[in-house]
Amino acid sequence: MQTFSLRAAIHISAIFAVYMSLAMLVPAFVDLYYGNSDWRIFALSAFFTGGLALAVALSTQGRPPGVSSRFAFLLVNLLWLTTAATGTIPFLASSLDMTVSDAVFESVSAITTTGATAIVGLDSLPPGMLLWRSLLQWMGGLGVIALGLFILPFLNVGGVSYFKIESTDIEDRPFARLSTFTISMVAIYGLLTLACAIAYAAAGMSGFDAINHAMTTIATAGFSTHDDSFGHYTDTPAILWIAIVFMCIGALPFSILILLAVRGRIDALRDPQLRAFLGYTFAFCAVTTIYLRIETEMSFFDALTHATFNFVSLITTTGYATHDYSSWGPFAVALAFIATFPGGCSGSTTGGIKAYRFIILFELMANGLRRLVYPSSVQPVRYGDRPVDDDMQRAVVLFIASFFVLWAIATLLLAATGLDLVTALTGALTALTNVGPGLGDFIGPKGSFALIPDFAKWVMALAMLFGRLEILAVLVIFSPVFWRR
Repeated sequence: MQTFSLRAAIHISAIFAVYMSLAMLVPAFVDLYYGNSDWRIFALSAFFTGGLALAVALSTQGRPPGVSSRFAFLLVNLLWLTTAATGTIPFLASSLDMTVSDAVFESVSAITTTGATAIVGLDSLPPGMLLWRSLLQWMGGLGVIALGLFILPFLNVGGVSYFKIESTDIEDRPFARLSTFTISMVAIYGLLTLACAIAYAAAGMSGFDAINHAMTTIATAGFSTHDDSFGHYTDTPAILWIAIVFMCIGALPFSILILLAVRGRIDALRDPQLRAFLGYTFAFCAVTTIYLRIETEMSFFDALTHATFNFVSLITTTGYATHDYSSWGPFAVALAFIATFPGGCSGSTTGGIKAYRFIILFELMANGLRRLVYPSSVQPVRYGDRPVDDDMQRAVVLFIASFFVLWAIATLLLAATGLDLVTALTGALTALTNVGPGLGDFIGPKGSFALIPDFAKWVMALAMLFGRLEILAVLVIFSPVFWRR
């Protein structure tokens, strides 16, 4: 790794931190509007962060490096670390008296759109701090989309999207200019957030709650302004169904949403991962609805509403909850555990393993079985009607193998802190998949991560970053060959 490449990555990250410091002024103005003295905290944090970032940016100016996958890996990791560190500052400076471990955990959970929180007493939190948490998740969701659409496909570690897989010829691409595609992406993300906020407000949420929940719903992120999450709105089923719809939209590939909205490309809906995602989401919700109707005293509509809400929330890695589903019985708990794995579509705001990887994995399994019967046959692996190249097949297998190895390591590290097996197992899983709630006494859907040991919070924060950056983009940084000239 050449020195000027590292210098350039630091320079770009510092410029991004300047923009983050400007974002801190938004909750400062909100606190000022509500007459809360915490506006000074955000204002001082903004000036401190902005001044430091600007000094670093000016001192690291130099010639830009050539475009390479090595520089892209370095920049991606440094950008997310910078964002996490910048997001931590208002938490440390706030009146919440948060430890460094808690502040880092909260910031990483926010920008990775995981939604696990170490804060208790959200209902009494200053409005600026609530908005800062939501704003971090909203910005993190936009970053996740950019990661899946533009960066990971370039690095060959994942991020298959319709935009990439459709064609390699510039004449057939939906947009000849990347800037047009980017502007469309940001516009649609913003308009969906606005539409969600208006729908929430129309259904009965306060304006402040509607804005906060809209940002964390579209980002499939899960932070709420209430300790009981969407359990606060169980008397208003319309709010729950609005959340279901927008969580599902957030889990769709934004490349397809752009093609539909800008170019009217109905054929974009043929992407196989759409059918896979909608298929297993429907199956989880239907089975749980039937189970709740039989085993509990819920009416069919209540069973349908709560089963659909909580399992859509899990599958899309949003992390909202209306009930403590761990009390629904062993079968529902087992379903909730399994639903933590799949995630949404590539190029969306979701985490998890993602639908397209399951499609390719099952194709590989089916081909392997066919080769056992017909050893001499040539069976190409297909994604829909398109062949999947060897690089993508290798990336999928490598990701899934790395996922389970890291899950095992994180589980052992969490168990070493004294956490019980269920908490350690599901805590490591929910961090890697960026879901939010786990199972157990502390970190369940109605719990908080405030009581877990500090070392466990650092382990989970690292696991969140691994999961958010699709694991391989982080692992490669720890490879000795990466740093060789």
